[in-house]
Amino acid sequence: MKQTHLSLAITLACCMASGAVLAQTSQPTGDAKPAEQTNQRVDASSTSNTTTANDTRRVQSLSSVQVTAQSLSLGGGLMSVQSAPKAVSTITREAIEQAAPGSNFTQMIDTIPGVNAATDDPTGLANGHYSMRGYDSSDIGMTVNGAPITDTGSYSVYATEYGDSENMGDITVLQGIPDVDMPDSGASGGHIGWATINPSHTAGVDVTQTFGSRDYRRSFVRLNTGDTGPVRSWVSFSNNSADKWRGSGDMKVTKVDGKSLWTINDNNSISASLQYSRLHNYSYETVSRQQVQQNGYYTDYNTTWIPTSGLTGNALKNAISNNTYYYGLRTNPFRSYMFSLDGEFTLSDNLHLSVIPYYWYGDGGGGGAGTVTESTSTQNRYGYTNQDITGDGKVVNNAQGVVYSYSAATTYRPGVVFTFNQDFGLDNSLEYGVWYERSRKTQSSSYLKVDGQTGTPADYWAGSDFVLYPSGNPMQYYREYTNTEIKKGFVTDNWTPNDQWTFTAGLSYLWANRSGFVFDYPGSTSGSITKQQTSTVIDNNWHKFLPAAGIKFQLDEKNQFFIGTGKTFRVPSNTVALLNALAGQDMKAPETSWNTDLGYRYFGDTISASADLYNSNYNNKQESAYDEANGQTYYNAVQRMHMRGFNSEASYKFAPNWTAYASYTYTQSKIVGPIDAGGNGIYPTDGKMMPDTPKNMGNLSISYKDQNFWATLRARVTGSLYSDYMNTDSVGGFTTFSFNAGYNFGDFGWLKKTYLKLNVSNLTDKHAYTYVSSAPLLAQAGSKQYAGLYYGTAYYGLLAPRTYMITFGASIF
Repeated sequence: MKQTHLSLAITLACCMASGAVLAQTSQPTGDAKPAEQTNQRVDASSTSNTTTANDTRRVQSLSSVQVTAQSLSLGGGLMSVQSAPKAVSTITREAIEQAAPGSNFTQMIDTIPGVNAATDDPTGLANGHYSMRGYDSSDIGMTVNGAPITDTGSYSVYATEYGDSENMGDITVLQGIPDVDMPDSGASGGHIGWATINPSHTAGVDVTQTFGSRDYRRSFVRLNTGDTGPVRSWVSFSNNSADKWRGSGDMKVTKVDGKSLWTINDNNSISASLQYSRLHNYSYETVSRQQVQQNGYYTDYNTTWIPTSGLTGNALKNAISNNTYYYGLRTNPFRSYMFSLDGEFTLSDNLHLSVIPYYWYGDGGGGGAGTVTESTSTQNRYGYTNQDITGDGKVVNNAQGVVYSYSAATTYRPGVVFTFNQDFGLDNSLEYGVWYERSRKTQSSSYLKVDGQTGTPADYWAGSDFVLYPSGNPMQYYREYTNTEIKKGFVTDNWTPNDQWTFTAGLSYLWANRSGFVFDYPGSTSGSITKQQTSTVIDNNWHKFLPAAGIKFQLDEKNQFFIGTGKTFRVPSNTVALLNALAGQDMKAPETSWNTDLGYRYFGDTISASADLYNSNYNNKQESAYDEANGQTYYNAVQRMHMRGFNSEASYKFAPNWTAYASYTYTQSKIVGPIDAGGNGIYPTDGKMMPDTPKNMGNLSISYKDQNFWATLRARVTGSLYSDYMNTDSVGGFTTFSFNAGYNFGDFGWLKKTYLKLNVSNLTDKHAYTYVSSAPLLAQAGSKQYAGLYYGTAYYGLLAPRTYMITFGASIF
């Protein structure tokens, strides 16, 4: 990595935090009042729960339920008061502070009803795997401080990249119906948003140091300027590392975050936020059950590299097979930064404007292995090179060697969201605005040289040392470029004719264009016809009107009933557009969903509860497939699905210092009709459950908290998972326990607000398959063999063993 990237990130953050740097509390809340306690509209950089941003003045002036709720401890921060006419859940700062340090957002939201979340490593350094009501993560929109972070091409989110837990203010999940003003182009199944804490009015330095199992080490420091005139800021730095719990390799992540808030006056402000990360991880292998049975639970990529120089016959064949799965080639280097602003302006007594411009940059990818044959030929054939690959110092015809196969992506993503909120008297409020984005993304898969004796890639970041054709051009499997333009207009009207009824109606129009090109085997001009250069260009448009509506009945300050419905739309990913065009397949229709929530909420002095029934009609779910006839990967579609279920959560403060929290999820995610494999078979999937979707999930936690000590014991139950689309194979459910505790010691001279925290995950050291990474349509043949391209092996993630973490934190004045 060029050090200029890190220097740039630190420089930007330091500029945001310019001014005096002294002291702050060790676990700040930003000194900001909860948005619900004021009559000002909420903004996306202060809270992730912006569902109340368009409340009418009547609702803002009443706010009886919300104000009462601020004095409640709802599930130790795992539950919050909600008022939107649809399913919404928020994790607060209280729960985030108690979680394991370094936890990413996927670990934070795993208690929320409807969410199924898992991670390969409890340190938070291995991203995460999550789904919601049967929708996988690529179907779920996501924002940080109001700016979108889902990948513009694949809609993936890599959770390790974003933010330190010390800087997270709250996290909100809309399980089925995103707000119409959300900057989402790929959210057919809900939305997740989180906001960073606002800077404190008090200057300070916060430090935390964590040690844990498998040499886990984490250092975090945050400097806060306090008030420097009308501006206050913070900037933080963290360094995180750990050894993998199975196999060889480690994970290293460096993060720089920052935030500034300029309070122009009581009605106008501008905030600026930065999230930067640089990671270099070795990946965990997703495994089949056969691998676990043969090699044990701790199976992973091969830990030893076998030099192939001088080997022949079976010895050479076995060495190449071994080296293809060598852990040193399974890398995941990536760097990214997100810079965003949030301008909040009161234009008149009745008109408010929010402006969120942003810029996201990401560069990196994933490493693997490929096989290349040495050749003295001058022809440009894919898989052949006139370079020394085996490391014996010469080029020998037909000598094979393993090389570093690196899939890279670089994204430039600027955009802006304009939102107006206009009041028409006490009972009516109108929100309207536009979102515009134009992103560029390049992707490629290249071959690079490795040290023949050690298996070490010559350049982890794939910037040099390419395997070359005789012509001198680098050998690549593919090269792609896409330009994606998004235009969205939206309007929402809230009407509250009295203190009990709220009616909401909204409509958005989303227009998207993807243009670009793809080359397969670029530069290969001879040899097998299926491995010569092919290319195509695309220029496709998609557009949809997306309505939404909701009704809430507030029986009294404690009881409310609601119903909400909305249509969602997912623009086809760049891979769908490019690969289907290259394979000569028809362009698949975009994904759409109709989502409906029917629910009840109760917020009392000791007991609070929420429950909702939901129904989603999901069309054209895009799934990848491989055509054996022409060797092309393309995308097929599950034409129709029905997702129906029940979500609930409750908090019970049964004693002054004791709180219980529980959540339960029941999900039916059914395929409607057969799946047509495009001439390779029609599969009778009608009524089958989607893979990787447990029917039942539950969470139960008991928390104790007094002035200095707190502790939480939690259990999570996950039901069984189908491993294929035909439901011929599955893995059993499992239960895990975790324990978190801490003690606040107070001040010791120049160390202020000192505390010690213990986090233990997987208390019982349970072994389990936590998610289905790759699900074939048919995992095993039953009484009837279904021929085609979907028969294969299912692969899974594994639950990490018992893990301990101890954290010391303090403020230095």
